[in-house]
Amino acid sequence: MNPSISRRAAIATLGALGASAVLAQSVAPRPVTVRFGYQKSSTLTALLKAQGTLEKQLAPLNATLSWHEFTSGLPLLEALNLDNLDLSADVADTVPVFAQAAGAELTFIAQEAPSPAAQAIVVKEDSPLKTVADLKGKKVGFAKAAGAHYLLIAALEKAGLSFKDIEPAYLTPADGRAAFEKGAIDAWVVWDPFLAAAQRQSKVRVLADGAGIASYQRYYLASTKFAKARPDVLRVIYAELEKTGKWVKQNPKEAAALLSPVWGLDAATIEQANSRRSYAVRPVVAEGLAEQQRIADAFFGEKLLPRKLNALDVALFKPGA
Repeated sequence: MNPSISRRAAIATLGALGASAVLAQSVAPRPVTVRFGYQKSSTLTALLKAQGTLEKQLAPLNATLSWHEFTSGLPLLEALNLDNLDLSADVADTVPVFAQAAGAELTFIAQEAPSPAAQAIVVKEDSPLKTVADLKGKKVGFAKAAGAHYLLIAALEKAGLSFKDIEPAYLTPADGRAAFEKGAIDAWVVWDPFLAAAQRQSKVRVLADGAGIASYQRYYLASTKFAKARPDVLRVIYAELEKTGKWVKQNPKEAAALLSPVWGLDAATIEQANSRRSYAVRPVVAEGLAEQQRIADAFFGEKLLPRKLNALDVALFKPGA
């Protein structure tokens, strides 16, 4: 073979390979609309939504967002399970347990470090109820499957009672507040910012919060189908949540001022609520799911779950992968 022809062929081949590589790099990711569900208590997500931060960061990935608000965590994860959403903002640690029991294929994206004081059992200031033990035979309002639900179970157990010793009233935060103020329930179990609003706007007394009972970790989740298809999108969202969580703790007044018109609450109430939340976003690791197992066992023990669960039998996203 003529050496010059051989060299020309080699150069042509390398040129073609180089052009292919450049073309591959220039092809934009497949367009996707990320259906993002959230609640009023989804603080970091509310800030990102208000500022348009995620839209800007996701644009290079050819990803847009559609936002969907829910009144509580359980219907949010039900929508995720039914493929009506791709991603869920933070929900209380109890909610994924119910979703797992329903056979949902969900992936844990991130976790907020414990915030035990951010939920509590409250009574009216002049209530004759002085301790959790006094709840025996009383009507207690709370949102089903919320962190407040587990706090109540754990607090009753610590006081020597069981869930059967009270009359449960499953209520959304808004309905719970109305029932509490009308005297239709004897006690109310709720989380921030609803807790802070009640403390600042009504005369209430805390019977117990989560200290030493329920650590109240909040989880961000995605459908496993979406997590497998677009880990690039999840990495961007994780990074922005982590950054925003640090900013809220470093700038409490600025964060409260931004959230005030979004939530329809005064800044002082929001600042009080935010002071009790960690907002420390971190990866979910198997070793950190021990309390999830205790929560699952407690709900199963009260016959509120149809089957016994292994809390480790879930998919975990690795943001650094």
